[in-house]
Amino acid sequence: MTGSPVPVILVHGWNSHPGVWNRLVPRLDAACIPSSRFSHVEMADRTLPEIAGALRDHIRQYRDTTGYYGAVDIISHSLGTCITRYFLEVLDKPEHREHVRQLIGLGPPNNGSALAELFHDPEQGSDIINRLTGVFVPEGYDPEADMIVQDVRPASRVMAELRSAGIRKDICYHVIVTANPEGIPGFFPQFAGKTFEIGDDGKYRMTLEGDGVVAHRESRLPGISLDIIPPGRDAPGQYPRPDLYCHINLPKNTAVIDRIMQYLTADSP
Repeated sequence: MTGSPVPVILVHGWNSHPGVWNRLVPRLDAACIPSSRFSHVEMADRTLPEIAGALRDHIRQYRDTTGYYGAVDIISHSLGTCITRYFLEVLDKPEHREHVRQLIGLGPPNNGSALAELFHDPEQGSDIINRLTGVFVPEGYDPEADMIVQDVRPASRVMAELRSAGIRKDICYHVIVTANPEGIPGFFPQFAGKTFEIGDDGKYRMTLEGDGVVAHRESRLPGISLDIIPPGRDAPGQYPRPDLYCHINLPKNTAVIDRIMQYLTADSP
């Protein structure tokens, strides 16, 4: 990479926290890449647009504090990518005042989440929530009271606004996802290694093209190729902890972090 490193803004996902970046930040530090973690832990009862507004304020404060007003890169996990995109594509439109070089999304539900919809399903909702309790959702979870999950349902107003706004031509988008092509159950044991998705017919089905929580069809953006990282082999027949490739562990997966660093340190994104 030539010139000064571009600062990075880190945006965690739903029901998560800034600590998910603890393995990435040392790599950023080693490469002399400045970073700032945006936290929306205290905004769990707010809407996605409200959190997107808080992200805007965080970046403005970062610029005012550091005196840096050039381009930034944004790395976001899961629903954090929807928060970031809402800020950049909806709130910052049409002026596009925020200067962002690239947006790197890890397992993002860009087109809405089948799981968010399943949580409300009268037949399967309770079972899905029970399977994910303590792993992906908290004890006693009530999706009806969760504003963020309401906003990431495929037919929500927020998802409609993102579809209508479209991606920005002045930003380089990267979508990093994982898959389980060999159907390893330990990839995401709660669903036997598979991921729920909603098909073109509107029906739920399970696929190996996903990370256990977000399916590839939910991550796709127009004209942007998915960067798919499946579990690799250390030796024939041996897998290095396939669960590290599931949705929850993407920010601390070494292969994912390596790919992120490639994008951050390339001469051109």
